[in-house]
Amino acid sequence: MKLSQTIETLQLLGDESRLRLCALLGARELCVSDLVRVTGISQSRVSTHLGRLREAGFVSDRPQGAQCYYALATSSLPDAARALLEEVAGSQDPTLVGDQKRLVELDAERRGDLPDSALDDLERYYSPGRSWQSLAAGIAAMLRLGDVLDVGTGDGSAAQALAPYCDSLTCVDISPRMVDMARQRLTTFEHVKTQVADVHALPFSAASFDVVLLFHTLTYAQQPGLALKECARVLRAGGRLVLLCLDAHQQSDVSARYGERHPGFSPKTLRRLVSGAGLDVATCHVASRESKKPHLQVVLAAADKTKPTARGGSRVKTN
Repeated sequence: MKLSQTIETLQLLGDESRLRLCALLGARELCVSDLVRVTGISQSRVSTHLGRLREAGFVSDRPQGAQCYYALATSSLPDAARALLEEVAGSQDPTLVGDQKRLVELDAERRGDLPDSALDDLERYYSPGRSWQSLAAGIAAMLRLGDVLDVGTGDGSAAQALAPYCDSLTCVDISPRMVDMARQRLTTFEHVKTQVADVHALPFSAASFDVVLLFHTLTYAQQPGLALKECARVLRAGGRLVLLCLDAHQQSDVSARYGERHPGFSPKTLRRLVSGAGLDVATCHVASRESKKPHLQVVLAAADKTKPTARGGSRVKTN
């Protein structure tokens, strides 16, 4: 190699940002947005550096849709550049190690921590029209529900999916605005009622409903124990409470802005609260985990209301 070429190579790789980009692209191809997230370098600077590296023949690019993927052009690198980058690849420099760590975290976030077997064959998990929404609609169609109370119905989206399979459906929320939204969404169902109500003092007689839904409502309740006792009170013997809420977490910066009063409930705590309301817990466990950071988890609990035997002995469930 001529002396001038060696100097050009050293000048090109003498920039820390370009050296970091080459170190990342030496193992795999990445797009600009990936490199920005991993290195923290601005998008304009990353694009400029990649342009210079591409002009020098150090990296190659491959368009794919709206993205362009870059990779280190290992086979055409000058000997001096190859030797330098090989040494960098084995370096334990904190900056380079940090880049590799953030790249691993980015990969885990995007795949939602699925096993490698799932990543290698994603078509097993997706095909056109196959979604969690359609799956939920299919499961709902299997139900034959009686009189249902949806506490904390919000805009009525969950109630809309269940309404066709209820004998009657009563939707309540403490927010008048949310109740108005639910009423508009559910207007085509004659057997659905919507009204403003507080979970701590439900305006219904005891034993009015076969099913009570408490979907992502308990963390907003000022007194969770009292809220659960009210739900139990309006349940009929043999009825079921179905509850979803966030698992206990320390991400108050994420959930508090939505008005939540409690940072979730662990399955153990939730089981204790539901039992304390006089219900028999059938299941209480973490049912899902969000793929995006901070990876919040959701707890599912189902509990039944029983009644004493005629002699006042142990309680038995009625169907």
